[in-house]
Amino acid sequence: MIALLTRDLKLALRAGGGFGLGLAFFLIVTVMVPFAVGPQSALLATIAPGVLWLGALLACLLSLDRLLALDWEDGTLDLLATAPLPLEAVLSIKAMAHWLTTGLPLVLAAPVLGVLLNLPGPGFAWLVASLALGTPALSVIGTFGAALTVGLKRGGLLLSLLVLPLYVPTLIFGAEVARRGATGQDLSTPLLMLGGITAASIALLPFASAAVLRVNIR
Repeated sequence: MIALLTRDLKLALRAGGGFGLGLAFFLIVTVMVPFAVGPQSALLATIAPGVLWLGALLACLLSLDRLLALDWEDGTLDLLATAPLPLEAVLSIKAMAHWLTTGLPLVLAAPVLGVLLNLPGPGFAWLVASLALGTPALSVIGTFGAALTVGLKRGGLLLSLLVLPLYVPTLIFGAEVARRGATGQDLSTPLLMLGGITAASIALLPFASAAVLRVNIR
């Protein structure tokens, strides 16, 4: 399992799906928003949690189309499907590799970019906490979408259309945690909902991903 994780990390970085592309997109979104809404500090502080969460979500989408495509093209998926390691574990490792190369850098960069959007001081810790809790769900859901569309021509567009609606609950509760944390409100409900979504995604979606991937391989 460690060898597969190491391989996927190296493959993600070499294929251009690592943290560089996601961070660049995240930075562009954050920088462009003040130009669009104007230099209004109060307005930027209000929309900062939602903008940062939306930027992180879209950045996660950039590398999803390559998550399984490379293994499909060179026949590695066929070998992994017949390996002693369960396919559910294989897809869980791939989701972890995606989070380590995409989600984790976004979590670490979010406080720096929050300064550009005038995020209130109390909101920085909760922004990082919400992203750290929610981005694993984005990677697991993205792996499910990649399993559904693997092998399809122009599957990247279809993947985005399939995955984005599934991302909406994570986006809503993640941004709400950051917003309430920035304004000092009670955030127990959205925090529990966000944690529940992540836990359910990690527990259930690898089995669904493995099921649809077996159908596609056949």
